[in-house]
Amino acid sequence: MRIKYFADTDTTLLEFSTNPPEETQELNENIYLDLDSQGRVVSMTIEHASQSTNVEEFLYQRISADAAV
Repeated sequence: MRIKYFADTDTTLLEFSTNPPEETQELNENIYLDLDSQGRVVSMTIEHASQSTNVEEFLYQRISADAAV
Protein backbone atom coordinates (compact mmCIF):
# COMPACT_ATOMS: atom_id res chain seq x y z
CA MET A 1 0.00 0.00 0.00
CA ARG A 2 1.25 3.46 -0.88
CA ILE A 3 -0.04 6.85 0.12
CA LYS A 4 0.96 9.96 -1.82
CA TYR A 5 0.05 13.56 -1.04
CA PHE A 6 0.40 16.15 -3.80
CA ALA A 7 0.64 19.52 -2.04
CA ASP A 8 0.34 21.53 -5.26
CA THR A 9 -3.16 20.13 -5.93
CA ASP A 10 -4.09 19.19 -2.34
CA THR A 11 -4.77 15.64 -3.50
CA THR A 12 -4.19 12.37 -1.64
CA LEU A 13 -3.79 9.11 -3.55
CA LEU A 14 -4.08 5.81 -1.69
CA GLU A 15 -2.84 2.89 -3.77
CA PHE A 16 -3.98 -0.51 -2.50
CA SER A 17 -2.87 -2.65 -5.44
CA THR A 18 -0.69 -2.55 -8.53
CA ASN A 19 -3.55 -3.90 -10.67
CA PRO A 20 -4.49 -1.53 -13.49
CA PRO A 21 -7.75 0.35 -12.96
CA GLU A 22 -10.60 -0.50 -15.32
CA GLU A 23 -13.30 1.79 -13.91
CA THR A 24 -13.57 4.88 -11.72
CA GLN A 25 -16.53 5.43 -9.43
CA GLU A 26 -17.29 8.81 -7.87
CA LEU A 27 -18.31 8.51 -4.22
CA ASN A 28 -18.85 12.26 -3.92
CA GLU A 29 -17.47 15.36 -5.58
CA ASN A 30 -14.07 14.87 -3.88
CA ILE A 31 -13.58 11.10 -3.53
CA TYR A 32 -13.03 8.62 -6.37
CA LEU A 33 -12.47 4.86 -6.31
CA ASP A 34 -10.56 3.05 -9.04
CA LEU A 35 -11.60 -0.57 -9.56
CA ASP A 36 -9.83 -3.38 -11.39
CA SER A 37 -11.44 -5.80 -13.85
CA GLN A 38 -12.71 -7.93 -10.93
CA GLY A 39 -14.37 -4.96 -9.21
CA ARG A 40 -11.75 -4.75 -6.44
CA VAL A 41 -10.61 -1.33 -5.21
CA VAL A 42 -7.09 -0.58 -6.44
CA SER A 43 -6.88 3.09 -5.42
CA MET A 44 -8.73 6.00 -3.89
CA THR A 45 -8.26 9.66 -4.77
CA ILE A 46 -9.25 12.42 -2.34
CA GLU A 47 -9.40 15.90 -3.84
CA HIS A 48 -9.16 18.94 -1.49
CA ALA A 49 -7.66 16.50 1.01
CA SER A 50 -6.71 19.08 3.65
CA GLN A 51 -10.38 20.05 3.99
CA SER A 52 -11.53 16.52 4.83
CA THR A 53 -8.45 14.83 6.33
CA ASN A 54 -5.47 15.69 8.50
CA VAL A 55 -2.74 15.67 5.85
CA GLU A 56 -0.18 17.09 8.30
CA GLU A 57 0.03 13.83 10.24
CA PHE A 58 0.01 10.22 9.11
CA LEU A 59 0.00 7.32 11.55
CA TYR A 60 0.32 3.67 10.64
CA GLN A 61 -0.36 1.13 13.33
CA ARG A 62 -0.34 -2.61 12.84
CA ILE A 63 -2.20 -4.61 15.46
CA SER A 64 -0.97 -8.17 15.90
CA ALA A 65 -3.42 -11.06 15.97
CA ASP A 66 -2.40 -11.73 19.58
CA ALA A 67 -3.42 -8.22 20.65
CA ALA A 68 -6.95 -8.66 19.29
CA VAL A 69 -7.68 -11.50 21.74
